[in-house]
Amino acid sequence: MVKLRVILGHCLLLVALLTATGAVGSDLARMLPDLAAADLVTGADSFGPIREDIPVAPVLSDGETVAWAYLTSDFVGTTGYSGKPIHVIAAISPEAVITGAQLVEHSEPIVLIGIPDRKMRELTASYAGLDLRAAADGEAHDLDIISGATVTVMVIDDSILRAGLKVARALGLGGLAPEAPAPAPRALDMTQATTSDWATLSGDGSIRRLTLDVGQINAAFAATGDARAIARPEPGADEETYIDLQAALVSAPVIGRSLLGERDYANLTEWLEPGEHALLLLGRGSYSFKGSGYVRGGIFDRFQLIQNDVSIRFFDKQHQRVVRLGAEDAPSFSELDVFKIPADVDFDPAAPFQVQLLAQRAVGAVDKIFLTFDLGYQLPEKYLLQAAPVAVPDTSDEAAAKAALWQRIWRDKTVEIAGLAVLLGGLTLAFFFQMQITRNERAFFWFRMGFLSISLVWLGWIMNAQLSVVNLIALAGAVRTGFTWDAFLLDPLVFIQWFAVAAALIFWGRGAYCGWLCPFGALQELTNRLARLARVPQVTLPWGLHERLWALKYLIFLGLFGLSLASIPEAEKWAEVEPFKTAIILKFIRDWPFVVFALAILGAGLFIERFYCRYMCPLGAALAIPARIRMFDWLKRYKSCGNPCQTCAHECPVDAIHPTGEINPNECITCLHCQVLYQSEDRCPVVIQQLKRRARDAASAATNQEAIDRLLNHPNSTKEKTHV
Repeated sequence: MVKLRVILGHCLLLVALLTATGAVGSDLARMLPDLAAADLVTGADSFGPIREDIPVAPVLSDGETVAWAYLTSDFVGTTGYSGKPIHVIAAISPEAVITGAQLVEHSEPIVLIGIPDRKMRELTASYAGLDLRAAADGEAHDLDIISGATVTVMVIDDSILRAGLKVARALGLGGLAPEAPAPAPRALDMTQATTSDWATLSGDGSIRRLTLDVGQINAAFAATGDARAIARPEPGADEETYIDLQAALVSAPVIGRSLLGERDYANLTEWLEPGEHALLLLGRGSYSFKGSGYVRGGIFDRFQLIQNDVSIRFFDKQHQRVVRLGAEDAPSFSELDVFKIPADVDFDPAAPFQVQLLAQRAVGAVDKIFLTFDLGYQLPEKYLLQAAPVAVPDTSDEAAAKAALWQRIWRDKTVEIAGLAVLLGGLTLAFFFQMQITRNERAFFWFRMGFLSISLVWLGWIMNAQLSVVNLIALAGAVRTGFTWDAFLLDPLVFIQWFAVAAALIFWGRGAYCGWLCPFGALQELTNRLARLARVPQVTLPWGLHERLWALKYLIFLGLFGLSLASIPEAEKWAEVEPFKTAIILKFIRDWPFVVFALAILGAGLFIERFYCRYMCPLGAALAIPARIRMFDWLKRYKSCGNPCQTCAHECPVDAIHPTGEINPNECITCLHCQVLYQSEDRCPVVIQQLKRRARDAASAATNQEAIDRLLNHPNSTKEKTHV
C-alpha cells in the first residue's frame, strides 16, 4: 500500500512537468526591478510605487513624475505562436507619447528561429516617440517587420498600442478620455430568410471594399523613404489592380444566403458552433491577402480582424474555401474564403471592426518591408435585433481567462493532438506485444528507425514538443508560489507527453520516453547509425569507468534543481547543458558557442552511441530516479544470461546490462534489442542450444521410427507372423 502511494505521488508530480517558461500573465512588481528608469525615460532616475487602482508605476526624475510605466500583458491578452503573452514594459508621458519600451520576457522559440534576441529588443525599443493620440484617431504608423517573425512583431505592436491606449485613457493622459460605456448589445436577426443581389448588398454596406492599384501601392512604399523599396516598384501600369479586397459577415442570414447560396449557407451553419461568426473575404489582383505562409505555420499572417481592443488572427483550421458565389451578378474573384470567428474572442457582430491588410515588399534576398491598410466594416442596422442586456463576463477573473486561453489552444491543435495520440498508441501496442514485434529482427529494425525518425522530424523539428529538465524547474517554482494547472496546459503536446511518461513509469520505467519519444535521443541514435554505415570505429569504455560516469548526469540534475530553489532564471540559464533547444527547437540556427556544444555532443555520439543519454542528460537522470517504482518487469531473461552468455551485455546500445546479466532500469532505454536477441536463432546461445536439442531429438525420433519400420518390413518378421 505504501508503495502504491509512492507511485501515485510520483505520477501526480510527473504529469505536472509541462511547459517550462513560467506562469501565464504578468507581474509588474517582479519585472520592473530588472529595468532602470532611464531605460524608459531619458534622464529618469527611479520608479515610484505601483498604484493600487491600476497596475502602473510612476517614472520619476528628481522626485517628479515624468511618465507612467505599464506591463502590456496586464491590459491585453494578445498571444503569439507560443500561445503565451509577449511581455513588454513601456512608459507613457503626460502627453500620451511612448517614451520607451523594453521587451522583458517572451516564450516564442518557434517564431524566433535564427533571430537574435537583440534584434527583437531593438525593435521594441524603437516605439519610443510614438504618439498614442494619433493612434487613437486611427492614424497608421510604420511597422518594422522582421523577416521570419511577422506574427511576433505584430503581436508586440498590437500589445504596446492597445495597452498604451488603455493606460492613457484610464489616466487621462494627452487629453484622451476614458472610453464611453458600451451601448446595449445587439444581436443578429437569425429569422430573416430573404436574399439580395450583389448590387444591393454592395450598395447598402453589407459588402465592404478596399481597393489599391499599382500606382497607389508604389506611392505608399515611396512615402516610407526606404530606398530599397523605391528601387523595387510593383510591376505593371499604375491603373492595374494591386488588390481588390471585399468583406462580408456571412453569419448574417441574408448576407450568407445571398452570397453563398442556400446549400453552402446550410453547410456554414453546421460548421459554426453557438456564438461563432463567419467572415467572407474575396480578393483579386496581383497581391494575395492569404499568401502561402499559413500552409507552413498554420496561421494567416497577411491580415487580421480588429475590433476595439481585440485582434483576431485566423488559423488554417478556421478557414474554408468557397468554390463560387451564389449571387448571380457577383463579379469574379481569384480568392474566395470563409473564416470562422471563435466564440471565445467576444466578437460583437453589431459593432464596427476592421480587416487590416499587411502589404509586403521584398527589398532583398530575405528582407521585406511592410505597410498596413484597413478595410472598415459595419453591419447594416436592418440585420440586427435589440437584444436583452446580457451579463458582461468579469475580465478580472484570472482563472476563467486562463482556462479560456488553454482551451482555445487545445481546440486549435486538434490535428496535432490526434497525431500524437496515434504515435503513443502505436508505441503502447509495441510494448505490450514486444515478443511478437521483435520476432523478426529486420522488420523490427525498420519499425524502430521509422519511429525514431517521426520523433525527430515531426515531434521535434516540426512540433517542437521536446521535453526538458526546465519543465522540472518550472514545477519547483510553481509548487512554491501556488500550483495551478492552467500554466501547464498551454502546450498540449508537451502536457500529453508528460502524462504518458507518468503512466509509462509505472509499466516500463523511463525508457518509453528516453528510448523512443525524445527527439534529441532519436537524433543521436540515427546519426550513430549513419556513422556505423560509414565505418566509424565504435568505442567501448571499460565497465568500471562507464559505471562511474553514470553518476555525472545525476550530479548535473541535482545541481540544476538546487540552483532553481535559489533562482529559477539562473537555473534555466544553466539548463543550456541540454542541447535540446539548439539542436531541436532552433535547428542549430543559433550563436556559435551553443552550436559548437551541440555538435560536440553529437560528434561524441558518433563513437559512443547515445553518449549524452548515458552520461550527461539531466532529464534522463530525473526520470531514472523514480524508474524503479515500475510495477512490471517486461524484459525477458534466461538464467544463463550473464553467466556465461554475454551477448546482450555486449550488444546493448547504452551498456545498461551488467556483466553479470542484470539490466539496470535506471539506464535502460527499452530499445528492445535484448528481446530481439532473446529470440534470435543465430546469436542467442540458449535459443541455438534449444534448436540443436530439438534437432537431435527429431533426428533420434526419426532414426527410431526407421528402425521400427525396417523391423516390421523384414521377411523373417512375416514368416514369424504366419507361423504363429
